[in-house]
Amino acid sequence: MPLLIAPDVSYHSSWLEGAAEFDGTRQDGGGSDGWPVAELKEARTFRRFVDSLRNDALPESPRPPGHVPCTYLWIVDGGTFLGSLAIRHHLTDFLLEQGGHIGYSVRPSARRRGHASAALAEALPMARDLGIGRALLTCDEENFGSRATIEKNGGVYEDTRNGKRRYWIDTAIRIAGS
Repeated sequence: MPLLIAPDVSYHSSWLEGAAEFDGTRQDGGGSDGWPVAELKEARTFRRFVDSLRNDALPESPRPPGHVPCTYLWIVDGGTFLGSLAIRHHLTDFLLEQGGHIGYSVRPSARRRGHASAALAEALPMARDLGIGRALLTCDEENFGSRATIEKNGGVYEDTRNGKRRYWIDTAIRIAGS
């Protein structure tokens, strides 16, 4: 059964396999922007990457301008990395328009099995514990899988801006079956 865990160096090989499946496209919620995959093959660099993901949740951690504290989580099943999820602790103007509080991605070989829906359901109480009463989630207009994931978890559609559908989820409400 898939779980949400803090990033862990023991998933190095499986993370690399998952990253290769994205074939250079961005992994939403992965936190790997600025970390070239070729460099992450080296164990020490991967450890620094994992440490940076874990530390990003701390308000005092250094981060690029415009970035907010973020809790990064990995979706895993046994020893297999399936995907990533990020909970952004608060919204900037950009995140309010485009990114939202929570972003996620599932590696292509593990899609269409409910992993994103289960991970989001598990992440919503964590968001609530971070003080996020209503979580904003966004997805591309044509991303029907993500739309279904958000709606299954109680997402209420607000509007579309610049090709991004915007949904709000009350983190205090538990969805039946989740």
